[in-house]
Amino acid sequence: MKRLYYLADNIDDVERISEDLHAEGITNWRFHVLSRDDAGLYNHQLHAANPIQRCDMIHRGEQGAMIGLLAGCFAGYFALQLTPTGSDIHWMTFVAVIVLFTMFGTWVGGLAGLSHENYKISQFHDALDSGKYLIMVDARRHEEPRVRANMNQYHPEASYVGVDSVFTNPLAHLHPTNHL
Repeated sequence: MKRLYYLADNIDDVERISEDLHAEGITNWRFHVLSRDDAGLYNHQLHAANPIQRCDMIHRGEQGAMIGLLAGCFAGYFALQLTPTGSDIHWMTFVAVIVLFTMFGTWVGGLAGLSHENYKISQFHDALDSGKYLIMVDARRHEEPRVRANMNQYHPEASYVGVDSVFTNPLAHLHPTNHL
């Protein structure tokens, strides 16, 4: 599934786009609008982006898990080599140390991500601050051409600004590919 990104200047255009895409079979679960005007989205009954799409909680949590896993492996290895208790450490202790470090890293990363903008939408920060509306449409592979054709034909006021996967990549800091 791909996420298509469009920018629109006013909320009335976004509302018409929402109605047209719903008529095409795109449900609210796959149509999200990000704006600094949350009250306007609510008043127009538009499906606003959720906190997972707004903040970087998942991405940073995945990064934290990788760091925690690595730190847990080192800590477990040193615990096995140094045997701080004076006796051999059971292999389950090694696994428990890795799991605990990984869980802690995930937790810390997720908390840190709550205070950061999602890395996939950060390139639209200035446009959002200037009052524009970011429309995110999650389209299945067979739906993408139909959604893009619909947007091009009926909604030229919404500019196409990129496409990306709906999944996060903990190793990436890349932004949606611009296909203009």
